[in-house]
Amino acid sequence: MPRTDTAAAPDPMPGSRAVAVVGLDCAFPGAPDPAAYYRLLNGTEHTVGTPPPTRFRAGATGAFLADADAFDPGFLGISTAEASAMDPQQRLLLQCAWRAVEDCGVPPSELAGSRTGTYVGAMSDDWARLSLADPAGITPRTGTGSGRSMLANRLAYQLDLRGPSLTVDTACSSSLVAVHLACNALLTDECDLALACGVNIVLGTALDRIYQQAGLAAADGRCKPFATEADGIGRGEGVGVVALRMLDEAVRHGDPVYAVIHGSAVNQDGRSNGIMAPHRAAQREVVTAARVRAGAEPEQIRYVEAHGTGTALGDLIEVLALDDALGARQGPRQAPLALGSVKAAVGHTEGAAGMAGLVKMVLAMHHGTVPPGPQPGTENGQLGLAKRRMELLAEPLRLAAEGPGCRVGVSSFGMGGTNAHLVLGPAPRSRPAAGQQAAPGVFTLSADTPEALRDNLRVQAAAADTTPERDLAALCRTSNRVRSAQPCRFATVAGTPRELAEALHTAADTMPEPVAATEEPSVAFAFTGQGAQYPGMTAALYTGSPLYRGFLQDASAALRPWTGEPVHELILDGSERVHRTGVTQPALFAVEYALARTLTELGLRPCAVIGHSIGEFAAAVIAGGLELADAARLVAKRGALMEALPEGGGMLATRARAREVRTLVADEPLCAVAAVNAPGATVLSGDLAGLARIREQLERGGFRCTPLTVSHAFHSPLMEPMLEAFAEAADGVRGAPPRIPFHSTVHGGPLAEQAAPDAAYWTEQIPATVLFEEAVGSLCAEPPTHIVEIGPKPVLTGLLRRITAARGIPALAPCRNADSGPRQLAEVVARLYQDGLDPEWERLYADTDRRTVRMPPHVFATRWRSWQPAHPARSAALAGLAPGGTACSKSSGEQTSRAQEPAPRGVRGTARQATTDPQPPINGQGQPLTGIRTVVAEIVGGEPTELDENLRFYDDLGFDSVMLMELKHRLEERFPELGELSLPEMLSSLVSIGSLAAYVCGLLTPAAV
Repeated sequence: MPRTDTAAAPDPMPGSRAVAVVGLDCAFPGAPDPAAYYRLLNGTEHTVGTPPPTRFRAGATGAFLADADAFDPGFLGISTAEASAMDPQQRLLLQCAWRAVEDCGVPPSELAGSRTGTYVGAMSDDWARLSLADPAGITPRTGTGSGRSMLANRLAYQLDLRGPSLTVDTACSSSLVAVHLACNALLTDECDLALACGVNIVLGTALDRIYQQAGLAAADGRCKPFATEADGIGRGEGVGVVALRMLDEAVRHGDPVYAVIHGSAVNQDGRSNGIMAPHRAAQREVVTAARVRAGAEPEQIRYVEAHGTGTALGDLIEVLALDDALGARQGPRQAPLALGSVKAAVGHTEGAAGMAGLVKMVLAMHHGTVPPGPQPGTENGQLGLAKRRMELLAEPLRLAAEGPGCRVGVSSFGMGGTNAHLVLGPAPRSRPAAGQQAAPGVFTLSADTPEALRDNLRVQAAAADTTPERDLAALCRTSNRVRSAQPCRFATVAGTPRELAEALHTAADTMPEPVAATEEPSVAFAFTGQGAQYPGMTAALYTGSPLYRGFLQDASAALRPWTGEPVHELILDGSERVHRTGVTQPALFAVEYALARTLTELGLRPCAVIGHSIGEFAAAVIAGGLELADAARLVAKRGALMEALPEGGGMLATRARAREVRTLVADEPLCAVAAVNAPGATVLSGDLAGLARIREQLERGGFRCTPLTVSHAFHSPLMEPMLEAFAEAADGVRGAPPRIPFHSTVHGGPLAEQAAPDAAYWTEQIPATVLFEEAVGSLCAEPPTHIVEIGPKPVLTGLLRRITAARGIPALAPCRNADSGPRQLAEVVARLYQDGLDPEWERLYADTDRRTVRMPPHVFATRWRSWQPAHPARSAALAGLAPGGTACSKSSGEQTSRAQEPAPRGVRGTARQATTDPQPPINGQGQPLTGIRTVVAEIVGGEPTELDENLRFYDDLGFDSVMLMELKHRLEERFPELGELSLPEMLSSLVSIGSLAAYVCGLLTPAAV
């Protein structure tokens, strides 16, 4: 069939079928993150230079990453031995993808098991060639650590992704083709989220030689696209990842959107003038196909990020093809088509070249301006740009001024003829947040080590001060979602960006060594009794927390049939009536129920509850022993009946202990011990005359006494006239065995198994002594890690410090005084998060704050560095590829294939030990521990002496099936007298290093005898 130069017109991609870029990360020469990349492209400096000193490329120039050998294996749960065998491209992709996912506002762990696709564009396979050059150094990890196919698969494996996973190699267009395939997978519902990636690391020099011999290499190592000085390719390195989701899905879920991909296309040059020669018609066709698919007219395309290698032939053909597709040949343009190429700044990043251009344009769309980048030289007049209504971008291009219909293109052409083009548009305009934030947020940050936490605190502090105040709570929510899962934790509550920045700076500089949270805290709730009430209590919390507001209204509604008025309104009006017993008790119950429910909704699930007098009712509801409606009826009846009793009684607080007052009280039939709160904290109750006589004797004995301001003598014989009426009102309340341990202050200990707080219990409670000290003792028999006081102000906290069993247990209070509001509530959550709690963060925020605000990316540790370990054969191979090079890089005097910090699971990494160490003597009584330790160290990357025999293969050392096969192989090499081992027989011994040593010793003992 004759060839046609007319592009077929594919069906346009309607807006609802567009793809959103919802997250990204990158690292290019001179730019370790997206913000630095955008700054670089707005400057005048390029990044071409000599290789970093850690490289084994002698004399070559190019654009190189400064820290391509740095990796953070501990953070990602990878042993140092495995990390040493991994292609640096794998390592870069893992960290870059992690940050891109977090940039979406999604914790990477949340993607486990999801239909997330991984599409990686790469063409470099230097690592595999160098690894296979040394047969003696080949291990099972050589297969998983090298080869282009493993780039995508490693990423999918590490994050447990179940969508499509493939590495694309179409030479220089690889990563843009990967983006095209990812978009198609989303359009055809193969995946819900796609990670499209590009990566390139220059290790060998074979491609340098190819470029030189083909006349494609720039003499100074720099690409100069569309310039008179253009003389060829300058090689570069980099990695980039964009997270893609269908636009309608992104909008529906409120995902942040950087830019929108409206159309993409891929084609082939076919049989052009040589397999490496570009083809004008094919380039025209691919640009036109992407434009039509995007539903855009040629004049809408305002800028094209060109392939722009800086070769005379390539630049000319690209300009001609763009003229055919978008320029004057398509009709008059009101504004010229602007051109540029990121290769002028960071070189030709080969398999990652399309990603370098795409990330540039996504950032340009996000910021509303295309950066001009460093100028490659003087415009090549032979290209005839002006007559084609085209121009090289020399000044920032303000896309925002072009309107929402403005589009830009990104091109990437492969050396073998595979071409790709994308058409992008701006993100849809987001609606400004309306309303006020419900509460100050809790900003959280975590890392796997204290050093990493401090590093990240400094980075976040530098950015916090520039956060708009309207975004502060949303920023805190974002940090909760994506930066809170690691063991070393930090949390702070801040009301302004300035306050947040200062807290982060202070923590980074002065925070003591953070202790990694090892287990979730166990929190007990202690409910305050009567006497803590005051007018307007919790008004600030009611105003600022919708969560608390809703629960207080629920309690008020449950009480209203018995109180006749909304209790919450009476509380908030500041009425002094709150001190009347008939109002006090329902009001305290409502406040305590609402506080406790608010905390449980935030993830504070109490391990036990205890209540002081009236506080027991809310405690019973939270524990599951009473329904809200039943508790409300009992509380309202209790308060009303007590208020109806004749006045005249009183209460007396004394420093005497209970045993020191009981004989005095026994002589006064109308008095009683009302409460034993703590050592030296006893409360007496009864008629005033009897209390006066008891007080006189106590003070004569040196005990201080304080009369309490009360309306009635609670927990005394003076309560008996109301008991029958209360019992009648309580009849029918059965209660239920509490689901949470309920430590009764009536019994001074936990309720008996299957016992329920029923009508009889609540009737008994009225005159009974409050045995708070005893109940706290039982609560702390298995001590909680924290006690949270549930009440309008802290009363029990001071008592807890005086009780020996509770001393040293942190006591927290979400309400401290009349001004306490959402901030104090958030501070309790923040403290518990730092101590290991994983709260239900979402409930802390108002609807308007439940959105993602982008944070500076996570800072990975760079202390561990490694290139390929040195072996004689590999050294010779490298010498052949890079004259004068060495196989193993050095950093600060250390051989960087050796670990410089602890690896995960407590195993310290180091270079692999030789397998010719002398074996220890074997006898019938001993175990060959030294030999076993050496073999295990060779696999996990540790010093043999650091491997304890109790370390477990699966839980502690992270062994998998590949490692088990390597273990079997190495054992056979080290102990040849064993012959070939049977893996099924070995499995029962693969519990710990010690159990394996015992197994091996058992096999060797007959031979030794």
